[in-house]
Amino acid sequence: MNNQRSPLIFIFLSVFIDLLGVGIVLPLLPFYVKIIEETGAPWMVANYALIVGALTASYAFFQFLFAPILGTLSDRYGRRPILLLSLVGAGFSYILFGLADQFTAFGAATVLAVLFGSRIFAGITGGSISTAQAYIADVTTPETRAKGMGMLGAAFGLGFMLGPAIGGMLSTISLGAPAFVAATLAFGNAIFGYFKLPESLPAERRSARIGSLNPFRRLGSVVSRRDIRPLLLGVMMLNLAFAGLQSNFAVFTSTRFNYGPSDIAFLFAFIGLIAVVMQGVLIRRLVPRFGEARLALTGLTLMTSAFIVIAFIPEAWMLYPAVGLLVTGSSMATPSLTSLISRSVGPSEQGSVLGGTQALSSLTMVIGPITAGLLFDTVGQSAPYITGAILIASALAVLFVALRPKKATTQPQPAQRLTLRAPVQFEASGD
Repeated sequence: MNNQRSPLIFIFLSVFIDLLGVGIVLPLLPFYVKIIEETGAPWMVANYALIVGALTASYAFFQFLFAPILGTLSDRYGRRPILLLSLVGAGFSYILFGLADQFTAFGAATVLAVLFGSRIFAGITGGSISTAQAYIADVTTPETRAKGMGMLGAAFGLGFMLGPAIGGMLSTISLGAPAFVAATLAFGNAIFGYFKLPESLPAERRSARIGSLNPFRRLGSVVSRRDIRPLLLGVMMLNLAFAGLQSNFAVFTSTRFNYGPSDIAFLFAFIGLIAVVMQGVLIRRLVPRFGEARLALTGLTLMTSAFIVIAFIPEAWMLYPAVGLLVTGSSMATPSLTSLISRSVGPSEQGSVLGGTQALSSLTMVIGPITAGLLFDTVGQSAPYITGAILIASALAVLFVALRPKKATTQPQPAQRLTLRAPVQFEASGD
């Protein structure tokens, strides 16, 4: 038991530190960009939100590119070296991020290049999450695998919840302090793993050759499937809206309500707390009672309402109930849609289809932040959230049609038509 515990602790900490770093960095990006503005770069003032969005998108794009590459390399060379190298790389990316404000004497372009370099490097090393999932699959049985994957989900939630809070508190010391703490944690876990992490994939089970490293091939294979295309369209529109909000929210709150790093950090921590409670506790009780279809549609309705409220919100204190409503809806809709997609394909297709779905979600994390930043700069502060409401309402309409109960293929008799007019019951596993 103790021999197995150390590897699982390492994997938990690896994913936790990765999301902790994301949570620490995300609320601070607008303030780094403001520092660059102070160097005398007027072109940055006009493109403030777009630059923040592009920094967020650069991380997501390189994670999208490198997740299948690192996963494939781990099949060939083992999980341990990939995980350790990724942690070391993440540590260096955080150091680079923390030092960015020290390059102001060299001009705005240099500081911006350092910031982009740090986010790109972080995205490359962040692709190791697929390797962490593979490690869990290696060391668990089919009966205990769900528990192991649930541990990774908990690490995701905790990292994103604690990261902003830690970043906000440490930013009172200096803007770079949160990144340096994240780097220390990454290096510390790499040292722990070097001494305590055994290889989970023996040489005889490793792939003899390196397969395709093209993430777009995986994406194309799932998008071409007509049977799940409406579900995928709903997932894409939901994630586009949410990715735009996630990257733009710190810009929005600092511009409209003059929020500082600590204010934004605690708001993000509140978001993470709601997500942990919903996905870690409540969702497993709601699904058997209401089913995935109802939860998905209800969640999308709540999200549409929340986006509209945020777009026109007049007072800062209203942000908390608004984002609470938003995250509650997202926590209902996202896992429900993933489950519906999984139930729509055969057992032999689960890996490829869910992998393609994840690739699609990752791509929206590239498009969403850039689009939101562009709308914020050119149209107005509320534009990303009005657009988000339209996207999610469209997803709701598509899925409402796709999840309608199937009618009988035979022509019903007059007496049976009365039965068909009974209240609609959505298809769901819990019914």
